[in-house]
Amino acid sequence: MGGDDLMTDPNAKLDKLGRNDSWEGVKAVVAGFGVSGFAAADNLTHLGASVIALDESPGDEERQEKAKLLGILGADVRLGEGATHVLPDDVDVVVTSPGWRPTAPLLAQARERGIPIWGEVELAWRLRDPDNAAPWLAVTGTNGKTTTVQMLDNILRTAGLRSVAVGNVGLPIVEAVMDPEPYDVFAVELSSFQLHYTSSMGAEAAVVLNIAEDHLDWYPSMKEYAADKGRVYEGVERACVYNVADEATLHLVEEADVVEGARAVGFTLGTPAVGQLGIVEDILVDRAFIEERQTSAAELCQISDLASSAPHYVQNALAAAALARAHGVSQAAVRDGLKSFRPDGHRIEVVAEAGGVTWVDDSKATNPHAAQASLQAYDPVIWIAGGLAKGARFEDLVASIHDRLRAVILIGQDRDVIASALAAHAGDLEIVELDDPDGVAALAEAVEIAAALAKPGDTVLLAPGCASQDQFRDYKARGEAFADAVRRQL
Repeated sequence: MGGDDLMTDPNAKLDKLGRNDSWEGVKAVVAGFGVSGFAAADNLTHLGASVIALDESPGDEERQEKAKLLGILGADVRLGEGATHVLPDDVDVVVTSPGWRPTAPLLAQARERGIPIWGEVELAWRLRDPDNAAPWLAVTGTNGKTTTVQMLDNILRTAGLRSVAVGNVGLPIVEAVMDPEPYDVFAVELSSFQLHYTSSMGAEAAVVLNIAEDHLDWYPSMKEYAADKGRVYEGVERACVYNVADEATLHLVEEADVVEGARAVGFTLGTPAVGQLGIVEDILVDRAFIEERQTSAAELCQISDLASSAPHYVQNALAAAALARAHGVSQAAVRDGLKSFRPDGHRIEVVAEAGGVTWVDDSKATNPHAAQASLQAYDPVIWIAGGLAKGARFEDLVASIHDRLRAVILIGQDRDVIASALAAHAGDLEIVELDDPDGVAALAEAVEIAAALAKPGDTVLLAPGCASQDQFRDYKARGEAFADAVRRQL
């Protein structure tokens, strides 16, 4: 490429730069100063770039300390109202935090000026060690991402590999990539927001666990949301893993531009066909990564070995196993990794069992699809739901599980959205709506009502189907409030 091309193509200069190059002369704006924004700004500053980090929120004391630290190192950190309204002059690249909408003024100005926009994941991919780049095993989907990535990481560690869970969970991926002690492999959780701003990544293997309504307050339609999920398959080297029960995931594989020789590998809760992982007589088996797959299957572990037998949890285990097997991990390591794994709290977590009633915290079920998966694991159920619906609808969910419900207790800002779906498809159910804006108080009252309604054999299930930020800091705080209320009640 000639000098004139370098002047007219804003990507040309950047495409030549990596972790071993000086970024002096590159002016980078980092949009957002959260966990990933700080990691991007910090590493770009160390590489020699001129960094301006912008965020509308002044943040807490910890953020202020990080801003001071980067300022000492030479970065220009601007926090507070109005900081992101205008894109500075002569910018070479914008590195955006994943939650930023494409319509945000700063990003819109960058597009108008032809300035490349990267996410932290894109930056991390470009900063891999050119001589010893650890492969990425990537996970996305509407639900189950974190559990699957943590399962995968546990399997890889059990196999003796130096692995780490990164991306949308755990360590920011740019920090892991730049670690002076190299990793063998990365277990990478990717949200649709992160994938939206990722263009050059090519994972060794990747999975889209499922596609369901979510973030429709961010995306104009399901088509755009699914398309961003499908970006995880672009450039895959070995295996595109998909969910046999969710045809949309297979379509995304079929549309992907992958490395020649990459395979499509399905996972199913039924008997697997050749090229799939699945279940045979309560045993997780592999018919994809063995030479004799035409005539037999390799045993991985039993369903009873897993921390939960809930269908969606078993699907997560199959997906994690498929990615590990694509990387060459042995059957024994997959078995031992799945057997020893325990999920984080607030994911189908039994809080208490008393008087024949089971109390379950699945506060992590933050959209209808996740709530549906949780509800399908129990029968009969007293369901506690509600929060921020994020544009999602609940008609399909209620239509599919209403016969499992004995009563429903609704809390949160968008409880009327769920109430409307219940009225249309389950009008004979007892429905209690609580309008207390105090989330802790609302959950305490919900638990008291549920205790009065519950009979032996029932499950009282917190599976909100909604985000939590209308009443709580996050889903963890909501789950803890529920568990505390249950313990006080019992």
